[in-house]
Amino acid sequence: MISAIAAAPNGGLVVQPDAYTLANRRLIIELAARHRLPAVYAYRHDASEGGLVSYGPDVRDLYRRSASYVDRILKGEKPADLPVQQPLKYELVINLKTAKTLGLTVPLALQVAADEVIE
Repeated sequence: MISAIAAAPNGGLVVQPDAYTLANRRLIIELAARHRLPAVYAYRHDASEGGLVSYGPDVRDLYRRSASYVDRILKGEKPADLPVQQPLKYELVINLKTAKTLGLTVPLALQVAADEVIE
């Protein structure tokens, strides 16, 4: 599949977070690099392990916020009565090493907007 995308002009990947892509994320990152495909991932660790860009929820923030739910349940609230929460904080991570390898220039405005820039 990745080789077919690479064969088309101006190709790229948007890697959705699911069980398959999480289980095979290192392979996906490696294949994207081998085929010189820019790819966007959902989690910080994907960019830190060689992906070009990640943009998604701050997982550490989600875990921190879940502690208050545990506290409320331990104090007697019913889990079914607690509201469903959405992520409040999202992170943008850009890997400039990967961008350079792909021959891409990341605009300075995007670098400034990023939560982390890997050089």
